[in-house]
Formats: sequence, structure tokens, C-alpha cells
Amino acid sequence: MLLDILLTIHFILIILISLRVLARQDFTSPARLAWLVVLFILPYLGVLVYWMFGELRLGRGFTEQSQQIIEDLHKHNPEVLGNDSALIKSVKPEYRAAFAYAANITGFHTTVGNHAELMADADETRRRMIADFDAATEQIHVLYYIWLVDGMGIDTAQALMRAARRGVTCRAMVDGMGSRKLVRSKLWQEMQDAGVEVSVALPIRNLIKVFLFSRIDLRNHRKITVIDGKIGYSGSRNCADPEFRVKPKYAPWVDIMLRMQGPVVAQNQMLFASDWLIKNPDTPLDSFIYHTDSDTELYTVSDKKTQEAGQLKNKQPEDKQIEDREIKGFAAQVFADGPTKRHGTTPQFLGALISQAQRTLIISTPYFVPDYSLVSILCATAYRGVEVTMIFPKHNDSFVVAATSHSFYWQLLEAGIKIYEYKPGLLHAKTLTVDGEIGLIGSTNLDLRSFDLNYENNVVFSDEALTAKIVERQYQYIADSEQILFEQVKNWPLSYRIWNNIVATMGPIL
Repeated sequence: MLLDILLTIHFILIILISLRVLARQDFTSPARLAWLVVLFILPYLGVLVYWMFGELRLGRGFTEQSQQIIEDLHKHNPEVLGNDSALIKSVKPEYRAAFAYAANITGFHTTVGNHAELMADADETRRRMIADFDAATEQIHVLYYIWLVDGMGIDTAQALMRAARRGVTCRAMVDGMGSRKLVRSKLWQEMQDAGVEVSVALPIRNLIKVFLFSRIDLRNHRKITVIDGKIGYSGSRNCADPEFRVKPKYAPWVDIMLRMQGPVVAQNQMLFASDWLIKNPDTPLDSFIYHTDSDTELYTVSDKKTQEAGQLKNKQPEDKQIEDREIKGFAAQVFADGPTKRHGTTPQFLGALISQAQRTLIISTPYFVPDYSLVSILCATAYRGVEVTMIFPKHNDSFVVAATSHSFYWQLLEAGIKIYEYKPGLLHAKTLTVDGEIGLIGSTNLDLRSFDLNYENNVVFSDEALTAKIVERQYQYIADSEQILFEQVKNWPLSYRIWNNIVATMGPIL
């Protein structure tokens, strides 16, 4: 009797959730099919799995609160947002669509007067960042998905503590899942004792509450570092050593980072503020420092050029024209996404960016679990004659991601896309370059998790010189990679192809 009652209740739940899946307007057809398969193949677990991972829940009023904070920040400092005239003046017409789309989503328009240095490696990033922390006079803001208690993690924490003790306002925010070990560590408490303001995004202290009212896999995946509102670091690196001791089997983690100066840093500062104020609503809006001008002395290209740049103010008018390009810098804007934004914004933005390619498109990503629209755009780009190159890690730390990525190889190679697999470690760099003129760098992977579940931040820019450096780095990755040929994929065992396709079928819910 009891068994009959339980089976009836379970059957009713299956029907109700299946109807819910079919009624959802934000699901693609593959996602609906994947969830229905899970519900009927795993009848006793399907309901629980859907409850835990099937819908985007951030808690009552979270989305509204987040949107209100963003609106308040935009009204309080509208100069940070940039403007459309900068886009028209500084970006070629054939590349404006992606910039315009990004501005529509985030409110961050194109800025000019930006400069950037491509960090040589993890050691230089660490050295330069700590030096910038030690030179800070007003405030330091950092937000990392993963912050480990290792060399980089300890050095960063100690630099923040030194800055806080000399009166610099220091705020450190981490993701509750990715940095859970740091939050429980003695180092986290030491930072607080030294005067560093700390906060946890999307905490998981109460697992029952998280499971009932939110989702444990909704994460803040951003990597933001801003010093004095003037200097920022953008790229793929978490606050961790390349050895990445939580997963040493796949080390080294190979990342890419830019040290940036210019108005785009103010946009990352505002992005940090929007995340910080969610957890710390009593923080005054005017406590965040923004520098939105393009003063040449402030935004020098490198430490070696500081004196030369400062001397530009004393040049004669005819000399100013010669140095005009260095004074102006390049055009850039922040593209940030998250589960509180409109559904599908990241693949749509990437689609706009990719579809603008006329000659070359080079992409590196560690995790390739795209939606079908993005795969179609990539193939269409190759079919119309663009040289498309994609670089993935040879050994992925997720066997599910590896299988799903491999399921797309046949289609990509058939379209003429070149695929390389990086061998020395886990290529974690997320890069995209278009025609050697447009670049994108940041935290977003080409996977559904970045598209739908994670808070991400990126910088999209228009500059031949900087893009050339990113392309050179991409070719360094290729030099350390194995090219995957169509013949190899055709010769994969049938069982392996079937396994890849089975896993890929579940892609929409991974």
C-alpha cells in the first residue's frame, strides 16, 4: 500500500516536472529533450536532479536587487559607461556590431585612451601585481573565483594586508565554492584582522538552504583586480600558482593576463562594485574611485616609458600630432554576463564577434561545450573562407567536457576549421582574435556553464598592436600543440564516438 502511494506521488511529480520542462520559454529544444531523458531514464533521481540543477534560482528578490544596484551605480557615475561616439570614432564599421551588442547588454560602452601590457608568464603577473599593490595609495579591489593558499595566494593576501595597514582601503571578494578552502583558512582571518574588508559571493555555508532556494552550481567565475581605480589586471588567471595544487595532475595551468590602464579599468571597478554591494549594501557608492580620463602620464604603456610619457605634456603642437596614437591609446569596453542578465547574451555576443571575421579567427578555450548556434556560426565562418583555428587542452581536467568537445570535432574539421590540442599542461587561457585587429580576453569559457550559470567578465578591444601580441601568444600555444586531422577523427573507434555523442546529448544540462 505504501509502495503504491509512493509510486503514485513519484509518477505525479514526473508528469508535473515534465510539463514544467515543456512549458519553459528559456529552454532550447535540446535542453528540454536532455531533461526529459534524465527524468525518464533516472526516474528516482530525475526529480531531485531537476530540483537541484534544472532552474536558475538565486533567492527571492536577488535579481531585482542586483539590477537596482547596477542602475544606481550607472546613475551615480555615468561617465564610467563610455559612449557611442567613441565606438564610431575608434572602431572600424565592420567590427562595431559586437561592441554595440555588448553595450546594450551591460551598459558599458566603448572607451578610448586605454593601454595594456601582455604579461610574459605567471611569474611576471605575480611580480607586477604585488608591486602595484605595494605602490597603491587609495584602494585595492580584488575578486577571484579560485583563491588558493599557495605562493600566489599567500603573496596576494600579504600584499593586501600591508596595504591595509598603511591606510589603503582593501576589499577582497571570493566565490563561495571555488575559494571555500581559503575562506575556512587562518589566512582569511588574518586578512580581516589586518583591516582587509572581505566578502564571499554566493556562499554555501548552509547547503540545505542552497539546495532548497538556489543552486550550488551558480558561481561567480570573475577575475577582477583594480588598484587605485587606475590599474587593472584582466584575463583568465585565478589567484593561484600554475602548479594548481588542487589538480596537480593537469599542471601547469597556462593562463593569459593583461595589465591594463585607462577608462576601461573604471568599468571593471564598477563591475566589482556591483558584486560587492550585493553582499555589502551599506557600502557608500562614492567609496569606489573611478578614473575615466585619458591623461597620458597616468596611463603609461610600461614602467620604462613613464618618464617619456610624462614629457609629452611639454611637447610642441607639431610633436603632439606625432605622438597622437600613443596619447589616445586603444578602444575597449567590458563585457560581463551572469544569470541575472537576459538568457543567451554570451553566445549571441560571441556570435556577433565571430561573424565579423573577414580573414582570420583564432580561439583558445579550456572548456568547449557550446550550444548548437555557436557551432553553426563557427562552421559558417569557415565555409565562407575565413581561416578558423581553435586550440583546446589535450588533457582536460573534466572527462565529461573532453568527451563533449570531441563530439564536435567531426563537424568542425569537416568545415575546414583547424583544431590543435595543447600538450604541456592545461591551457586555461580564454582568447579570441579577429583579423588581427579585434581581441577578447577574460574569464568566459565556450561552454554552457559560462553562458548560463556563471558570472563572467571580459574585455573586448580594437587595437592592431595588442591583438598582434595576443595572436603571437596563440601561435606559441599552437607550437606546443598537436594538430588533430580529419582522418584521425574518422578513425576513432565506433564505441568512442558513441560515448562522446551520448555525453554531448547531456551537454545542455552539464
